[in-house]
Amino acid sequence: MNPESNRQAPPTGIARWKLVGPGIVVAATGVGAGDLVATLVAGARFGYALLWAAVIGCIVKIALAEATGRYHLATGSTILEGWRSLGRWTGWYFGFYIILWGFVYGGTAMSATALPLAALFPDVLPFWAWGALSGVLGAAFVLLNRYAIFEVAMKFFIGVMFVVVVGLAILVAPNLGHALGGLVPQLPEGSAIYTLGLIGGVGGTITLAAYGYWVNAKGWNSPGWMGMMRFDNRVAYVVTGIFVVAMLIVGAELLHAAQISLAGGDRGLLDLEAVLARRFGPTVATIFLIGFVATTFSSILGVWQGVSLLFADFVRNLRGTHAAGDRSDLETSPAFRFYVLWLTFPPMVLLTLGQPFALIIAYGAFGAFFMPFLALTLMWLLNRPGVPPEWRSGWLSNLLLALSSILFIILCVHQILAFL
Repeated sequence: MNPESNRQAPPTGIARWKLVGPGIVVAATGVGAGDLVATLVAGARFGYALLWAAVIGCIVKIALAEATGRYHLATGSTILEGWRSLGRWTGWYFGFYIILWGFVYGGTAMSATALPLAALFPDVLPFWAWGALSGVLGAAFVLLNRYAIFEVAMKFFIGVMFVVVVGLAILVAPNLGHALGGLVPQLPEGSAIYTLGLIGGVGGTITLAAYGYWVNAKGWNSPGWMGMMRFDNRVAYVVTGIFVVAMLIVGAELLHAAQISLAGGDRGLLDLEAVLARRFGPTVATIFLIGFVATTFSSILGVWQGVSLLFADFVRNLRGTHAAGDRSDLETSPAFRFYVLWLTFPPMVLLTLGQPFALIIAYGAFGAFFMPFLALTLMWLLNRPGVPPEWRSGWLSNLLLALSSILFIILCVHQILAFL
């Protein structure tokens, strides 16, 4: 953490832009290859008709991340301490979930990063080796650097992602009239689950719960930083919104008109690379693969760092030997290091499967269990007497958290049925 920044007065006006960071980190982590494919498929199947759902999805994530950051700043406690106060069942739920999810996600993230690397350098290493290398590099970076350097790296990767995807959207020459029409809510036949997926999926993972820890690591540790946190969060998800809209434009203009379908899972992005090569040439296709690598590797860094913080705080809460709100040693704790390695080495066995599609489905099923838990517990925590009255959830926050809860429960049921 940076105690010096905590002694400074929160900035106002243009000066706030210099401190934007934790929101960029959580947004970059949450937007993975699977989200890009989901957005592309929505654009390919329905054109611009679901653009409104992508916008609403960003509003939902703003509400969730803001609620997480607000709890940390308003109470001086962490989200893990908040969950513990709700009963021992939360510890059992979270502990069981984070161990299983970490194993499945580790394999999924490394597989997703291996796909574009193997396409860029087909004769250098086999698929499994690219995946293992990406996991080891991510682990080494997280273990050897503290938050400040980590944030700089995440800003770089989201910058690459943003330039590549927005550049592609400009290249395919969007129909602005049709795009504006997509802001009017509509549900084409067969689009219901795609709509829910767009609202709930992009930028929404367990790392939303890590936002409060990244806010604290930035040196924002008191209610006086609430305005800065909210500004940071909104900027990040506006950037994410532009990113998602750009990807949907690519799907609508490049795939929908030509009736081109993509393969399931992350491999759909390799299909897009082939379409780009035919339409615009190998240089554009290669640039897209670089953006693909930035998207997947930033998710590795974000999860390796952020979810390891959650696990470290979980272990510390089990022991109950720390002062409330004390986060000074999380990044150097044995539990943090253990979870980074847990994400990296045991899941490497999954890379030998060669075909990551089933792994991606399993990840979706596991991942679906966390978001309803996060939305419901945040609504519970932020309406309790332990939160100062001025920082409890108002009607708008409660409405968005309630709608998020319903949305994620529906998506959870759908993912479970798909897995079965």
